[in-house]
Amino acid sequence: MASYSVAEAKDNLPKLLDRALAGEDVTITRRGKPIARLVANAPRAMSIDLDWLERVRVTPSCSDADEMTIVERMRSEARY
Repeated sequence: MASYSVAEAKDNLPKLLDRALAGEDVTITRRGKPIARLVANAPRAMSIDLDWLERVRVTPSCSDADEMTIVERMRSEARY
């Protein structure tokens, strides 16, 4: 883990950010004591609540109609 003083971090921030993005932990110190640590922000995994999706799924009331007919009915029933 690399360690930099506040002054060094201020002067080299883009380089330190690149190091953090490369997976290296970077510690920033003040008077020799660690005060901050730079680490890359891991992308959050998108979670989908499949139970909710199943509960709110809308199914057409008429199974024999084609897509255009269904869309036309939805438009005529829409309240703006």
